[in-house]
Amino acid sequence: MTGSILNAVGIIIGALAGLSGKNLSPAGQSGFKTALGAFAAFLGLRLVWEGLNGTFRQVVVQIFVALTALILGRLLGRLLHLQKLSNRLGRFARERIANTAPGKKMPWSDGFNTCTALFCAAPLAIVGSVTDGLAGDFFPLALKAVMDALAAMSFATMFGVSSVAMSALPVFAWQGTLTLLCAVYAAPFVIQHHLLDPINVVAGLLIVFVSLVVFQVRKIELADYLPALVLAPLLAWFWH
Repeated sequence: MTGSILNAVGIIIGALAGLSGKNLSPAGQSGFKTALGAFAAFLGLRLVWEGLNGTFRQVVVQIFVALTALILGRLLGRLLHLQKLSNRLGRFARERIANTAPGKKMPWSDGFNTCTALFCAAPLAIVGSVTDGLAGDFFPLALKAVMDALAAMSFATMFGVSSVAMSALPVFAWQGTLTLLCAVYAAPFVIQHHLLDPINVVAGLLIVFVSLVVFQVRKIELADYLPALVLAPLLAWFWH
């Protein structure tokens, strides 16, 4: 649960930093954006590298399994309307932000609900919780903690510090629950049957996708790809 703890602490620190009433300068925002995108690319490629091992034939099979899982995962995600659900939560948050006028005191619940929706709906929350629960790799959630902290700084000036900081509780509960479920129920089976590698490869590729979104290279419907995290070990299991 290290990643979930870091994420919650990051939100609280970001909200407290918002007490100053100042946001990062455009140059500072650009610098942080570049650093976060580069770190996301590094984390993703590291996971992919860790998941690809064995002979050349085995590596080819692992790549094939990962790519097939992503393709089928996207189809299943579209059938389940995962991206549409994520977009709906995003629109809810944007509407609350748009209705926030300078100097106007907004209801406490608006800030809490807006931040909770944005921080919990991020695909990286699920990817990071899975890697943390299965392999103890908390770095994806640490990356999300920095992203959420920067967002919390801006939200604190709009909605107030307390409502933004309190959103750390549902974020911790949501991600912590996913992490514990993966650690207690999924990890023993996955590790025993050597199915962690395909999950790492798919998780790494999804994090690389996050870096592409950060750098605005391409708009990717990340939420639709999330079922690939489940399909990858299943395909690897049937392949063997």
